[in-house]
Amino acid sequence: MKTSESRYRQCMYFASNALARKMEKLASENWAKVDLSPSHAYLLMIAIEEPGVQPGKLAGELQLKPSTVTRLLEKLEDKKLVVRITEGKNTNVYATPKGQELLPVLKRCVDDFYQGYAHILGPNEGANMLSSMNKLSDALPE
Repeated sequence: MKTSESRYRQCMYFASNALARKMEKLASENWAKVDLSPSHAYLLMIAIEEPGVQPGKLAGELQLKPSTVTRLLEKLEDKKLVVRITEGKNTNVYATPKGQELLPVLKRCVDDFYQGYAHILGPNEGANMLSSMNKLSDALPE
């Protein structure tokens, strides 16, 4: 059954979760090329592009709880893609050379993901949806 045919189609909670599940499936299939979940891949890209980034900033950028960022970092450390270094009172995250080597492939995954949903939705509809979703997310309480 299509989401638009469901009895709950007028419910923001239902519709947004249905969309999120479908986008998660598309994203996971896309990032399977690098054997990372989308969240792991985006975190790694930030660590590559901002050496020494702190976990709190990662949590803000990725809109995740600090405990979730910690779990993501642990997995990336297990794969030898990042290291956490304590410097004074701060913990800083650095991509390893192995992690840095993935940047071109990660950027290709981002582009492929965009192209995939833009092909389905159309580039303008995708951009309009993103803008609306970001405004709505910003307007809702934490």
